[in-house]
Amino acid sequence: MISFSNVGKSYRSWRGREVVALTDFTLELREGEVFGLAGPNGAGKSTLISLLLGFLGPTQGDVRIAGLEPRRYVEDNGVSYLSELINIPPTWRVVTALRRYALLAGVSSAAMHERVEGAIAQLGLEEHRTKRVRQLSKGNLQRLGLAQAMLTDARLVVLDEPTHGLDPVWTQRFRDIVNTLRAPDRTILIASHNLDELARLADRVGIIDRGRLQRIVDVRSTDQGVAEGTPYRIVVARGEPHMLDHFPSARAIGRGEFELVGVSLDAMNLGIAALIESGALITAVYPVHSALEQQFREAVDSAKDES
Repeated sequence: MISFSNVGKSYRSWRGREVVALTDFTLELREGEVFGLAGPNGAGKSTLISLLLGFLGPTQGDVRIAGLEPRRYVEDNGVSYLSELINIPPTWRVVTALRRYALLAGVSSAAMHERVEGAIAQLGLEEHRTKRVRQLSKGNLQRLGLAQAMLTDARLVVLDEPTHGLDPVWTQRFRDIVNTLRAPDRTILIASHNLDELARLADRVGIIDRGRLQRIVDVRSTDQGVAEGTPYRIVVARGEPHMLDHFPSARAIGRGEFELVGVSLDAMNLGIAALIESGALITAVYPVHSALEQQFREAVDSAKDES
């Protein structure tokens, strides 16, 4: 569906200095997948999205969507797009804004009412439909931005920091929205700093830093487990005094929570079994860092070492 082939992008600063945003970037995004894009600030994510949408052209290399140049593809087929910074005229009312965006997206007059009302219902904007944009909270403005991206059935969906400003309830509901968007002929790209959300939503996550693709993590693969020696936390509801008997190096966090560092998985399982045998009640065991977060840290640290 989407291919970046040896793409480079550089700019000239106002002082005339060359700024390299992307270098030798090669990546393919498949039909039917949700692809996550993660990286530190200034890593090149925004430049990559601008190239994908045809806002910019590459300095080197080639970008194609279904075999077409991005601008040509967007003009012919449209794209569902949520920008990182939502900028809607503040005097527009919610329902008016969605009708105007639907018109710009090429939604027919016959289908417009159904599409707009469907987006309002899907994003829970019914009670805000007549409010002006300037009256919306940050979270409600984000939901309006998502609603406008849901107005069409585009085969390419690009969401830049889609959960920014959303409360926990709507962050969770956003996962359901992404699942409803999944389709065999659709590609969804989600750029986010929220690694936990990407781990839940994406099939693969590309980690970008210093303008280069550092690695691709297949988050659905059973091989992407948590590495041996990763710090873990154990939450004990009953039997705290026994914790140090079986894990002498455990660090108490408070309220029955302990952190284990440098303990092998085999040793941790044996210790937990002994804890339960002694009458302890364990309510949670979890890694301090998720597998994706661990990969992210390694990739970024590696990029620093190479620079």
